[in-house]
Amino acid sequence: MFKQFLSKLPRKSSKSADSRDNGGSSNPYANASINLRSGELGSAKSGSLNPVSSSTPNHASDKGSNHGTKTSRNSNVQLNGYPVYSAYEALPGFKDVPSSEKQHLFIRKLNLSCVIFDFTDPTKNLREKEIKRQTLLELVDYVTAVNGKFTETVMQEATKMVSVNLFRALTPQPHENKAIEAFDLEEEEPLMDHAWPHLQLVYEFFFRFVASSETDAKLAKRYIDHSFILKLLDLFDSEDPREREYLKTILHRIYGKFMVHRPFIRKVINNIFYRFIFETEKHNGIAELLEILGSIVNGFALPLKEEHKLFLVRALIPLHKPKCLAMYHQQLSYCITQFVEKDSKLADNIIRGLLKYWPVTNSSKEVMFLSELEEVLEATQPPEFQRCMVPLFRQIARCLSSSHFQKEECCLMLLGLWSLVGILSLVAERALFFWNNDHIENLIKQNRSVILPIIFPALEKNARNHWNQAVHSLTLNVRKLFCDLDPELFKECLTKFQEDEAKEDDVKARRETTWKRLEEAAAKKASSNEAVLVLAKTLSRMTSG
Repeated sequence: MFKQFLSKLPRKSSKSADSRDNGGSSNPYANASINLRSGELGSAKSGSLNPVSSSTPNHASDKGSNHGTKTSRNSNVQLNGYPVYSAYEALPGFKDVPSSEKQHLFIRKLNLSCVIFDFTDPTKNLREKEIKRQTLLELVDYVTAVNGKFTETVMQEATKMVSVNLFRALTPQPHENKAIEAFDLEEEEPLMDHAWPHLQLVYEFFFRFVASSETDAKLAKRYIDHSFILKLLDLFDSEDPREREYLKTILHRIYGKFMVHRPFIRKVINNIFYRFIFETEKHNGIAELLEILGSIVNGFALPLKEEHKLFLVRALIPLHKPKCLAMYHQQLSYCITQFVEKDSKLADNIIRGLLKYWPVTNSSKEVMFLSELEEVLEATQPPEFQRCMVPLFRQIARCLSSSHFQKEECCLMLLGLWSLVGILSLVAERALFFWNNDHIENLIKQNRSVILPIIFPALEKNARNHWNQAVHSLTLNVRKLFCDLDPELFKECLTKFQEDEAKEDDVKARRETTWKRLEEAAAKKASSNEAVLVLAKTLSRMTSG
């Protein structure tokens, strides 16, 4: 009875017995690290072949989600619960088969390349990894030299192979110090993908496949669809800069070739920016996406669509908000400048947007804002300049002013932080460079009656006692320029500045007198421990002072 019960139990394959039969030596293929991924674009055509032995029933062929299978000789691999016996062997080269068989061989090689290997252990599956690398090289050469349009089956298999290899979960680099991460992220070493020897060839294949004149966009758009593009854009968050560079080039090609996908690509990039600005402030591919957008904006037809103007106001300008602006500011500044050159009427909105996100305590970020502002002003016309010049030069006056920075500079000098002192003075120096730009200088001269009264106090204080020699010299040059240009206006501003200074001295003297009376009254009452009564009139004087 007991034996009958045991006989009904399913038997497991005895690997230990096989090992004993082989004298205790392990099979070099038995420990192959295999990663079976589901295809992203549907099942293969009936004519496609998988790298599975034809003598074994391929149960995965009925499952549209399983495309790549890596098995080893004399080993047992589970695929959807069924054992598959096969060998991962190299296929013949394209030169070794007649022309009529090359396309069939191309599809077989695409299927062979759907196998994913584990690169975390460099000692595993060296032979199989080299076979796949050589196969990918052959695929790249074939796509480059092929004559004749790709069939729909080839397109399906090609996009399937790309999907299986590229679309994966990205592993973010662990950051130990979260407080410093936002400021020093650009200084950290990027995380290089261990599987890059294969990934690079897959990217190269896909780039040449998209760029090839033999790829018909009308057929290919069925497989390079919205789902495919969405997953491709998700890969821009990769920490490997080599991967992001390939993605940037490929996405630009897709945008140029597949016109039907252009609105969708812009929409997805929009959403990536929104999430980065308002939620995470963490994304590795913002610079690359902006670089693509720079060329896209450059190709916008005139007059600009309302959609593009909204993109500028809602996405590009708010990108100045995150702390890690330095990582992508160059590309962002280029996009902003392209909009102004396309439509100079947008200059007012852009300048006011920059003023809205102007940094308060980050001096190095402030220098970046001033550099971008100069580029925008260089493309700004007088009517737009006049609309925003008052708030603009109030901010420039704050940049020029040394009264705000002198206290910070003294504290930093005492602490020995000379590099930060240099950054603070660099803000004023960078703002004074505006007068070295002929176009901006002409705009200022034309509107000097409004601008000079705003910035004169800052200029006068810098000319008197700014410690930095470069700032002091540039201030004297700007001051002399206004004096020679309009002596009467200059004299009026100087007179008003002196009057305001005298009023400030008077207020300061009255404040000191009030405090002195309070101290004397407190000293008289100190011996008797009586409270000092402060009249409301005295408090009002102190407040007004």
